[in-house]
Amino acid sequence: MLSVYPACFYKEKEGGYSVIFPDLNHLSTYGETLENALEMAVDCLAGYLYSAKQEGENVPAPSEMSRIDVDKEYDEYESAFVNMVAVDVDEYAKKHFEKSVKKTLTIPSWLNEAAVANNVNFSQVLQSALKEQLHLN
Repeated sequence: MLSVYPACFYKEKEGGYSVIFPDLNHLSTYGETLENALEMAVDCLAGYLYSAKQEGENVPAPSEMSRIDVDKEYDEYESAFVNMVAVDVDEYAKKHFEKSVKKTLTIPSWLNEAAVANNVNFSQVLQSALKEQLHLN
């Protein structure tokens, strides 16, 4: 599901761009270039929304872009504009937050043979067991 929030982009006098999300407790990030600032804004928004979801926190609804006062958020900048930042948090998390890692483990030979004979998905079984052990279900 696509999440879209307004963000204020500020071109700094010393160079680079600061980005602030007024609706999200003034969540902010920075990029050396405008392109980098937009990438960082997407990452920042995805990380915030992903963490809030994991922790069961309520997230405020996004404001309409026309209701954002870019001058109210920050006062030391060369120029500024408001832009909507969009991210599919679930898809972004799969690529950036939920990367798989390879683990090597040892089990008895007889157990391996029985599992293979029964078409057991070792990764799935280990993930399920770890979630249960850690009370993450």
